[in-house]
Amino acid sequence: MITSLRPLLLAGLLLPLAFSSHAAPVNTSLSPKVQQALKTNKLQESALSLVMLPLDGPGAATVYNADVSVNPASTMKLVTTYAALELLGPTYQWKTEFYTDGALSNGVLNGNLYLKGGGDPKLNMEKLWLLMRDLRANGVRTITGDLVLDRSHFVQPNLPAFNDDGGDENKPFLVKPDSLLVNLKALRFVARNDGGKVSVSVEPPIASIRIDNQVKAVASKQCSGDVRYNPVQQADGMSVVVSGQLGDGCNSQTYLSLLDHPTYAAGAVRAIWNELGGTIAGRDRIESVPKSARLLARAFSPDLVEVIRDINKYSNNTMAQQLFLSIGARFRTDADGDDARAAQRVIRQWMAKKGITSPHLVMENGSGLSRAERVSTREMAMLLQAAWKSPYAAEFISSMPLVGMDGTMRKRLKGTALRGEGHIKTGTLNTVRAIAGFTRDSNGNTWAVSAILNDPKPWGAASILDQVLLDVYRQPKLAGSTAQVP
Repeated sequence: MITSLRPLLLAGLLLPLAFSSHAAPVNTSLSPKVQQALKTNKLQESALSLVMLPLDGPGAATVYNADVSVNPASTMKLVTTYAALELLGPTYQWKTEFYTDGALSNGVLNGNLYLKGGGDPKLNMEKLWLLMRDLRANGVRTITGDLVLDRSHFVQPNLPAFNDDGGDENKPFLVKPDSLLVNLKALRFVARNDGGKVSVSVEPPIASIRIDNQVKAVASKQCSGDVRYNPVQQADGMSVVVSGQLGDGCNSQTYLSLLDHPTYAAGAVRAIWNELGGTIAGRDRIESVPKSARLLARAFSPDLVEVIRDINKYSNNTMAQQLFLSIGARFRTDADGDDARAAQRVIRQWMAKKGITSPHLVMENGSGLSRAERVSTREMAMLLQAAWKSPYAAEFISSMPLVGMDGTMRKRLKGTALRGEGHIKTGTLNTVRAIAGFTRDSNGNTWAVSAILNDPKPWGAASILDQVLLDVYRQPKLAGSTAQVP
């Protein structure tokens, strides 16, 4: 054991030097205020791993419990999105295409219609509508053959199901990635009480989703009525029993993920095509596009920089997993087996080229929605330090939530001097609270911060992490720190 620990002890001594090319003071203990915050929340100091690192000005770095393997929750998205920026490029786009193996004559497509997914994380209903509008503009009205879905772009890993609280499995944030991900597979249910009559609708209007409206209209103007949505699987589709009560002039809405990817994608295509006045005579099936098929229409996603903004600002798990698999699909070799393993390999190689040693890094799906994923706060801080020097630093930093202003940080520290001073990614699981990103101190200097709490009961621990950010901000005032442009 002593022999096996020796490399780790040496690494612990040497790694602090990786933070800076010159000697700098390093704190190895927590501040009194952070200690008190931990005590107030009945958490041990050992539950917290922390690195606070000055990037462009003076200051003493804090390195505490930094070489422990911890679950980072959604701060893992920073590893995935920064790697994607440099490995795929900030202007990378995904494509979605329609093909046919038939001939078009007088508005009739005599053959099958193939929809080929390219892993687009942001293929929403509007984009799909525009793509299908192109089909109509090209003269297609009636399709005599089948609707064929090509979901072969990703080689999917076989990963364990994740449900943090063991509750509703239909939550949209639990949607798994897919080569043909449409609208994040979300169904939006809306109940409205207009003049004592309750109506319930669903978007998109997929034919296999039927609504059993049992909501009672009440005369009360209080819009706190309890409306419940209970899906019931049936042989020919899904029935959603909507019950409860709703006050006059009120509405209630919820998002559910009830269908598998092929059923949702095909249902969305048919719903839009029907609205556009078209028909598809055949059935739905899954198959790769034949090499002889002819391209009918193509749509491109927004650039990668826009996609990572959605991922980091709003901590979108499904989009992060799509991005992770996209990295794998781009660099996959036969030896990898699947796109998750390919992404893991490529990201490790990329980090090594940057001089970032990562013995603790474990990436399962790249989103942090995992019990297996691991990192150390030192590794995360070194990654942030590298990102600060990247040509895509501005794009990466701006993808994170602004403290007290937007995303998952919009309600935190909004009444403090830190409002708008930091770009911080948050992470939350039942046993994890985490932050990582960039924040400025009172002198206008920027710091990299990684703080992760792993504990069976981390409730209220967000206040501890907020105190970490306040500690960074409250640096001693520097003489002459307001220099003017000559």
